[in-house]
Amino acid sequence: MDIVYNNVFIESAGYEIPPDTLSSEDIEKMLAPVYQRLNLPEGRLEMMTGIRERRMWKRGTKPSDAAILAGRKALEKSSIDTGDIGCLLMCSVCRDFLEPATATVVHNALELPENCLVFDISNACLGILTGMVVVANMIESGQIKAGMIVAGENGRSLIESTIAHMNANLGLTRRTVKPYFSSLTIGSGSVAFILCGENGRGPKHRFVGGATLAVTKYNNLCRGNEDKGMGDNLDTLMNTDSELLMQKGVEVAASTWKKFKDATGWNEETPDLICTHQVGKAHKKLLLETLNLPSEKDYETVQEMGNAGSVSCPLTFALAADRGLVKDGNRIALLGIGSGINCTMLGVEW
Repeated sequence: MDIVYNNVFIESAGYEIPPDTLSSEDIEKMLAPVYQRLNLPEGRLEMMTGIRERRMWKRGTKPSDAAILAGRKALEKSSIDTGDIGCLLMCSVCRDFLEPATATVVHNALELPENCLVFDISNACLGILTGMVVVANMIESGQIKAGMIVAGENGRSLIESTIAHMNANLGLTRRTVKPYFSSLTIGSGSVAFILCGENGRGPKHRFVGGATLAVTKYNNLCRGNEDKGMGDNLDTLMNTDSELLMQKGVEVAASTWKKFKDATGWNEETPDLICTHQVGKAHKKLLLETLNLPSEKDYETVQEMGNAGSVSCPLTFALAADRGLVKDGNRIALLGIGSGINCTMLGVEW
């Protein structure tokens, strides 16, 4: 799908970085039995991924708690009347419960209006970018004046379940241990964006649009709790063919990039800043080389944040803006890839 907007702007962004730090070295210490049994070299995790550390919430923090923190910051930065927010989407992989929508918890805490459309979107690591498209479509069509997109990812459960499973599985080999390493890259964080139409009173950061592509024959390459489904007190486990997922994901990204250029009129030289989904150093290198994009324009957070799921790409963008790396008139490319495989690429004119 090609996407072009004429009347959609980013009004504000908010984010919250979790207080606890979990290093790759810390994880390897917890996996000492596996490393010793399989004779794996220390430092393997950081060497393979480029991830030095990832952030974790305090125990007991729910996805809604994290999303509320980011949402409040976005509201504080915004000049939009909260009564004009006609849609709130919760877009993280993590949710408080199966029912109702976690978005209802966020909506209540932020005291948004009752005539606001409220629901969850689940689209793996593309959740926020997908949510931005949905809200932007509603603004462009005149259904709403403004909307908010939030996500709160908490990777603690996945990492701890994965470590426990690996240590308990005495049958693991150097080959069969590979699908678990992707889960050890996961981090946590929260982010929120408020989009509005021309009537917004704040800075005019134009949401240009972009392109999306779904190549779902590869939906089996990364699955969570595939053989358990959803139930009470289940450990969270992911099974990921990281090498094939990277290869096929970048192939889908290459096709999406062509559609993105057609939709926006941009080319490889247009972006002043590139923000990708932060998976790891090998993925980033292959993506930029395949799309023929200059690495010096790419802003990285993977070393400090790990792979924070749906928060990853948009948080990288928000951090870049907050750290003064985005200037007036800059064009920013948001390049998202999610398991499924889905790909969404969006452009912003600052």
